[in-house]
Amino acid sequence: MKRERLLPLIVATALFIENMDSTAIATSLPAIALDFGVEPVALKLALTTYMLALAVFIPVSGWVADRFGARPTFMVAIGVFLLGSIGCASADSLGALVAARFLQGMGGAMMVPVGRLVILRSIAKAQLVRALSWLTVPALLGPMMGPPLGGLITTYGNWRYIFLINIPMGLLGIFLAWRHIPLLLSEPKPLDVRGFLLSAIGLALTMFGFASLGRHLVSTELAAGCLLAGIAGLALYVLHARRHPHPLIDLGLLQVPTFSVGVIGGSLFRIGVGATPFLLPLMLQLSFGLDPLQSGLITFASAAGAMFMKTLAARILRRFGFRPVLVANALAASLLLCGFGLFRADTPYPLLIGVLLASGCFRSLQFTSLNAITYADIEPERMGQASSLAGMAQQVALAIGVTIGGYALTVASLASGLPMDAAINFTFAFLTVGLVSASSAWMMLRLAPDAGAEMSGKARPGEEVAEPKPLQRPGT
Repeated sequence: MKRERLLPLIVATALFIENMDSTAIATSLPAIALDFGVEPVALKLALTTYMLALAVFIPVSGWVADRFGARPTFMVAIGVFLLGSIGCASADSLGALVAARFLQGMGGAMMVPVGRLVILRSIAKAQLVRALSWLTVPALLGPMMGPPLGGLITTYGNWRYIFLINIPMGLLGIFLAWRHIPLLLSEPKPLDVRGFLLSAIGLALTMFGFASLGRHLVSTELAAGCLLAGIAGLALYVLHARRHPHPLIDLGLLQVPTFSVGVIGGSLFRIGVGATPFLLPLMLQLSFGLDPLQSGLITFASAAGAMFMKTLAARILRRFGFRPVLVANALAASLLLCGFGLFRADTPYPLLIGVLLASGCFRSLQFTSLNAITYADIEPERMGQASSLAGMAQQVALAIGVTIGGYALTVASLASGLPMDAAINFTFAFLTVGLVSASSAWMMLRLAPDAGAEMSGKARPGEEVAEPKPLQRPGT
């Protein structure tokens, strides 16, 4: 097999198990909560912990690959992810599951970014777009297969097997990496150790404290202490980054207007959307009485819509440009997200699936546009730092979204005096996260009218329309 096909397919094994695992577990949250004897909303910690680990370790993945070589780093990363999967499958409490998910996230933070680095450094630029297309297919198939497969396993077997199905594919990835991925050793820049410790401890304590305030794993007092300590750690990192010549996370990139809008506005949008994989399966199973398989067969429609939109995104951006698309699409996607809260147990399935399909289309268009405009004005020498900061912000935003969705559901239950699984509580929760997502449109309005014109292919006044460049985030 040609190198430009083989390497992406090897990296795709890691991307596939990561995406399928993350979407499959969401379908099984009620069953896991029942086994552990906790409220289903407490399982938000299992989702946010994984995202937190990604956010903490993504910034150092490139340095580790340069220092120890891409091949051993990639192999060890898959191995760590599989160990975390085994830990999840054998967990007998919420705390054990949370710890195992963090271990999974450590592996995930290394294996996919390092895998993309292998592709970028090993394949000629002329073949790069074609090679990356081989990588994106499993990225789309994983979220489509995850919910139905997770629902099938949970309904007719045991939720623990969801984590064990990663093992064969992961072992195949390790073997193929050993045989075919180059070593790619290089001399890295000195690691900003203090910056890594401050950012890692700050993020970990802040997110753990924020997610645990509902007494789901530790006391409220301890959670509040973690939150305050984490905020202090992040503040110290900001001071450190201003003085360090080569900080681990370059906050100066936020002075670039398109990058700032892409990261901050994109984070607001992801906070809303990030709550959906958590809230939707809970509503379908707890409120509507569907089993996990039925729930998974419905929720996968959103991923199908996202795949369909991938074929149209470049044309839409070329026709209208980034700013109009990002503003209008943020509002449309957020409106559909709020509409999820109007679903009821007697809502016709074709209507429910149609709304989810449309939501997936709008969400995919927004993500594609954000991933492109974020890097429109970044110099090549700063692209690695920009990718790390944006990747970290994405994971933090998704984790915050899950947490806010859980809190909104709890507050609605307390305010209404009804059990948490009452449909009206989900109406309030989806309205809350939808409004947060809609607030991102204000950031998109700050874009210049012609922002990203060269990248989208939309001509400025008086210019001819150019062929659009591939709408690919660096390394994706």
